[in-house]
Amino acid sequence: MKLNFSGLRALVTGAGKGIGRDTVKALHASGAKVVAVTRTNSDLVSLAKECPGIEPVCVDLGDWDATEKALGGIGPVDLLVNNAALVILQPFLEVTKEAFDRTFNVNLRSVIQVSQMVARDMINRGVAGSIVNVSSMVAYVTFPNLTTYCSTKGAMTMLTKAMAMELGPHKIRVNAVNPTVVLTDMGKKVSANPEFARKLKERHPLRKFAEVEDVVNSILFLLSDRSASTSGSGIMVDAGYLAS
Repeated sequence: MKLNFSGLRALVTGAGKGIGRDTVKALHASGAKVVAVTRTNSDLVSLAKECPGIEPVCVDLGDWDATEKALGGIGPVDLLVNNAALVILQPFLEVTKEAFDRTFNVNLRSVIQVSQMVARDMINRGVAGSIVNVSSMVAYVTFPNLTTYCSTKGAMTMLTKAMAMELGPHKIRVNAVNPTVVLTDMGKKVSANPEFARKLKERHPLRKFAEVEDVVNSILFLLSDRSASTSGSGIMVDAGYLAS
């Protein structure tokens, strides 16, 4: 299924590494103009070399005022991928206020802030648009030491539905992708214990974790007109985990 995003402008957060980076590369290869947002400038420099013509924006999305300043005048965006996220491993009884606030500010609050900016412009221009929130299967199941991360992803499930309901009359679709462990830098942190990783993989009916490409393909499908009647939904890229 070859997708063509020529003439469209996309914005991808968390664009420096992993799923976000490969999403930028795929959109760029499919003809889209891409705004790449991340907090690590060196990642943007290397990404711009791989994808000449992208628009790099370096900002910490956990900082509301800095985000407003960096993206408030970003201009028309037709496709939005809310991918930025972080994970802080802490047992429930050791969760700190700082970790809680930081995780929710980046993983959830920034999704609201950036989506508001983009959706308001879509509505003002009278154009249809598509927003994809990158969530996780831990929106539905939890793992040890992931209290705050799981909580942000569970909240993202309802945020996606709320956005879809309110933005739908403006022809803006909102969906999510919910991957299992993907062996990005973040995924490797979660599965660092070899015995835990082995047991976890065995619980997947397909006996594997997801590849970055698997997640990117689902994102592109939801961004495209091929999913024109899909909104408020989530694609499970979980190798069958929830079925187990």
